[in-house]
Amino acid sequence: MIKALFAVPGDLETLTGGYGYDRRVLALAPTLGHLRLPDGFPFPSAGEIADAVARLRTAPPDRALLIDGLAYGALPPDALAEFDGRLIALTHHPLGLETGLSEEASRRLIDNEREGLRHASAVIVTSMTTAETLVAEFGVPMEKITVAEPGVDPAPRAKGSGDPVVALLAVGSIMPRKGFDTLVRAVAPLAHLAWRLTIAGSTERDPACAASLRGLIAECALQDRIELVGELSAERLGARYDRADVFVLSSRYEGYGMVLSEAMARGLAIVTTTGGAAARTAPDDAALKVAPDDARGLGEAIASLIADAPLREKLAEASWQAGQKLPGWEAAADTVTRVVERVAGSLK
Repeated sequence: MIKALFAVPGDLETLTGGYGYDRRVLALAPTLGHLRLPDGFPFPSAGEIADAVARLRTAPPDRALLIDGLAYGALPPDALAEFDGRLIALTHHPLGLETGLSEEASRRLIDNEREGLRHASAVIVTSMTTAETLVAEFGVPMEKITVAEPGVDPAPRAKGSGDPVVALLAVGSIMPRKGFDTLVRAVAPLAHLAWRLTIAGSTERDPACAASLRGLIAECALQDRIELVGELSAERLGARYDRADVFVLSSRYEGYGMVLSEAMARGLAIVTTTGGAAARTAPDDAALKVAPDDARGLGEAIASLIADAPLREKLAEASWQAGQKLPGWEAAADTVTRVVERVAGSLK
């Protein structure tokens, strides 16, 4: 029996971590139905906002409304107030903390989301880091928040490149928050070492950022070392993981960092920033960690793994062991279901 509608903006098949989370939860939570909201979020037009509210009004009054954070954080609080008692917010990370926003746009989104969250009967987040951020900066009581960490699918251990040239892999849409500009600057001084870097992720979400990144790669004369392969299917991405030797995450901020879990599920040595929840997602013994935007520190960490095969193997083994303990998607879906049933039960 459907007890709640899961309102998600745009195409549910979009290949990002957030949409992947939503797809998996919907597939495994039988009490959830899908309600598609307009495409324009998180920066909707007035017409798209009106359309979204109209679609939310189609939900029967005895059903809770679980709204993905891409839409929830951008919907006007007075519109959300209409659904008081029925709302559950799914916050992957606060919209106003996205890299590349103007100070005014960031503040506007933060203020809007803070007010909007007051109308939520429950808030689901994907990491304890995000929970702590909502408490400290958005005034959400901790008792309202439930952490439902993403799951990970079992995967075979990565075989590696089998090549003296160390294969580095980074995964994520080309956008400012992912810090790929920092990554390029980090590896630019490492021309004396044997490495190649693959960046797998959409170049269409922020074409200007992708063009800027290509320009930086050319400026650093790294066209023969760095390959932007675009958005890949799950099968083709899995093959890239399998042939990688080191996984690199250069993000300025992550609400969880699902690609780190994917790397651990395959037993890859990891270099990661400590941006947002990424600091906690990968265990210390499986990863070398540096501050966001520290190109020199990131380069030094990558260089140490390129040059030191035993260190690489040590981190890879710790990564593999940690990956075998990660929860599957059923755990995330079960947690979401419990929250949904609690809120839906209060409507009767």
